[in-house]
Amino acid sequence: MKTVKLGLPPHRGISWNPKTMETAESGREILADGRVKYWIKHEILKGVFPRMLVWWFQHLEGKMEYQGKVLERYHVWHPEDHVHVSYEKTNESGNIGPSAVLRIVEYLGRQKRYLVNVISPIEKLDETGFIHNPKLYGILPIARMEYQFQETKEGTFYENCLIVGWKGISFRFLRPVFEFLFFDRKHGQYWIKHNIEEVGQFQNFLPELFRSQNENLR
Repeated sequence: MKTVKLGLPPHRGISWNPKTMETAESGREILADGRVKYWIKHEILKGVFPRMLVWWFQHLEGKMEYQGKVLERYHVWHPEDHVHVSYEKTNESGNIGPSAVLRIVEYLGRQKRYLVNVISPIEKLDETGFIHNPKLYGILPIARMEYQFQETKEGTFYENCLIVGWKGISFRFLRPVFEFLFFDRKHGQYWIKHNIEEVGQFQNFLPELFRSQNENLR
C-alpha cells in the first residue's frame, strides 16, 4: 500500500457551492443479512453522462486546470475533504476496471475521526455503474460501494450506496459493537453529506474535462 502523508487537506483556494443534503433522497437500512446500508438517490446530473463517469473513474489520477489553478483532479472533485487517490494496480489487461485496485484517502466533513484510508478492489465499472470493495488497512473487507448510472435526456440519474459490515451470522451479533467502535449513524450521515457534495460537483467540471481529454469524441 502506497505511503501517503495523513492530515487534513489544505484549502485549495477555489470557490465552490456544494449541494446540500436536501437536494437528494437518502437513508439507512438494515439488510436481511445484518449489514447496514446507507443509500442516496441524487438529483439528475445535468450534462454529465455515463460515458463521462466511466472515463472519470478510469482517470482519477492527474492534474487539471480549474478556476485558473492547476490542481489534482481528485482535489477538484471535493476541495475540502479529499487528500489522495491512486491506482494500486491495474487489471491483467493493464486497464482500470474489474480487478484493478484503488487507494483512497479522505476525511469526511474534514473530521479527523472520519478518516477514510483504504485500498479498494474494483468489481465493476461500465456505463451502468461502478462497484468497489474497501478494505481497512488493506486487509479487512468491511464495506461495499455500489453506484448505478441511468442515462436520461438531461444527463445521468445517479444512485449509490455504502454497505457496511460483512456477510455472515457473526456480524448480526457484532453489529452494535462494530457501529459503536467504527461506523455509527453520525459517521454514516457524514458519508452521505460528503457524497452528495462530491457527486454534485461533477456538473461543475467533468463535462469540460472529459471533452478536453477526448477531443475526438466531440
